[in-house]
Amino acid sequence: MSTIRLTMAQAVARFLTAQKTEIDGRILPLFGGVWAIFGHGNVAGMGEALHGVRDQLPTYRAHNEQGMAHAAIAFAKASRRRRMMACTTSIGPGATNMVTAAAVAHVNRLPVLLLPGDVFANRRPDPVLQQIESFSDGTVSANDCFRPVSRYFDRITRPEQIIPALQRAMTVLTDPAECGPVTLALCQDTQAEAYDYPESFFAEKIWTPRRIRPDETELAEAADLIRKAKKPFIVAGGGVLYSEAEKTLTDFAEKHGLSVGETQAGKSSLPHDHAACLGAVGVTGTGAANAFAEEADVVIAVGTRLQDFTTGSWALFKNPERRIVGLNVQTFDAAKHNAVPLVADARVGLEELSRALGTWKAPEAWTAKARDEQARWFETAARYTDPTNAELPSDAQVIGAVQRTSAPTDVVVCAAGGLPGELHKHWKASTALGYHMEYGYSCMGYEIAGGLGVKMADPSRNVIVMVGDGSYLMMNSELASSVMLGQKLTVVLLDNRGYGCINRLQRATGGESFNNLLQHTNHVTLPDIDFAAHAASLGALSMKVKSIAELEDALRKARGAERSTVIVIDTDPLVSTDAGGHWWDVAVPEVSTREQVKTARKDYETALAAQRVGD
Repeated sequence: MSTIRLTMAQAVARFLTAQKTEIDGRILPLFGGVWAIFGHGNVAGMGEALHGVRDQLPTYRAHNEQGMAHAAIAFAKASRRRRMMACTTSIGPGATNMVTAAAVAHVNRLPVLLLPGDVFANRRPDPVLQQIESFSDGTVSANDCFRPVSRYFDRITRPEQIIPALQRAMTVLTDPAECGPVTLALCQDTQAEAYDYPESFFAEKIWTPRRIRPDETELAEAADLIRKAKKPFIVAGGGVLYSEAEKTLTDFAEKHGLSVGETQAGKSSLPHDHAACLGAVGVTGTGAANAFAEEADVVIAVGTRLQDFTTGSWALFKNPERRIVGLNVQTFDAAKHNAVPLVADARVGLEELSRALGTWKAPEAWTAKARDEQARWFETAARYTDPTNAELPSDAQVIGAVQRTSAPTDVVVCAAGGLPGELHKHWKASTALGYHMEYGYSCMGYEIAGGLGVKMADPSRNVIVMVGDGSYLMMNSELASSVMLGQKLTVVLLDNRGYGCINRLQRATGGESFNNLLQHTNHVTLPDIDFAAHAASLGALSMKVKSIAELEDALRKARGAERSTVIVIDTDPLVSTDAGGHWWDVAVPEVSTREQVKTARKDYETALAAQRVGD
């Protein structure tokens, strides 16, 4: 057997360069690069190794470990999980900074390879700088935090262990059902140790998506249930886009007279104005999609994990005879809530389900109702997004301005707060992947870093990041990275002077405004933050606008700018779209001295009666 002597870190770097994928007939590197912030736990080992392969595997420097991992996650999502990135940090705070991002990837089923430095395997300098010491367990390190948020975790204490570890990592990262973050904690002394690795370990390998076909019995049962339906309805999740199944879904809906509601992850599966598209479904859903969800007797859940925002905390599907067909590549999701499981890739599953249904179509009256509901929602939504002269516009009015100045191929990126709900209802996605929302974990601070990852995945598309002031303050450093890397973003920063979304939720559950808007915090002086100046200090172009008309002008200028632009606009923290939507289970205190809370509790108890527990 022919071997090559390398350090463990060099073996990792060389192995990553040999992993390829085929997309549209082109062989591309599977790993789009490695994000790295070096420290004593990885600079000597991984730093030297990555320098040696920098021409085949680019290394990118970030400003925050969580931010760089968010960028890697967004890159994978925008690449439909066909390509991915790795992230390496030092031991200690650099590693634990990535744990939140690992949770984002875990919830959203997205591949990212995390390579944090770790303690010395030989324990000679124990405890090394930044080492977490357990009084009762000598094997514990800070990287154990990654275990619950990793699909696969390993700690490499000998150089030869990296061979099975990387092989296992790749099967997880590329598996449609098991896909998620992989953490390989690299003991810093082991990174530098040499081993005679078999040359075959570094042979080029091309990874293509596995398309799981449905079981014949499950397929027959699902088709039989759908044929009997009088009011069938499709809920499209992120699995549709990961599977590249949007055209198959469109054909399926057209052929069988079905209508589609989209989750946050599934939005852009159909063009917003397609006759079958009823838009967002669930807590932040449109009136059209939710009207159908409430009446549906069969819900065909395609590629969705059916989280509470999609199901209205399991109170949205009101038909007492309702059944669910769970078309999902992951059995865990396909069988949720007593569903008839159809374990399959979304594209293949829809194709075979369509063949099994033959010429069957939903009742014409039900299909016609969808067109009426869609038209009614478009008319309603326009009232919230149309131009305004208001001194403090709403989030929806800002979204309308961004929409009017956008192109069909643009990508809007967002993550947390009130904006995701407004965008879910109002953004008119025309092309697949034109709507990029991190709402599985709803992680504040994802937006700008995520926008950078989206742009790196497809530089041909204009990327618009919409972010609130609270989320911007939480993490903005990768704006400087976007400038440094020449990856232009347009950032629309809505300043409502606090956490406006949670303030509204606080009041809706009977609470007083407290500790959310800046004016309601414990303070000596209210901050007067100049966001435009801050963005300019990070190297971006920036401006503060005073109206929707000025915002539209600024957006047009930003489209032609040579680098990232941040546009700041003040918005109303109290106004949100009160059309569409659905109840969401947020527990209200049973005991309070305040009458508003007592009233909210009574309303809450009434709403709980509509939940379908375990069904």
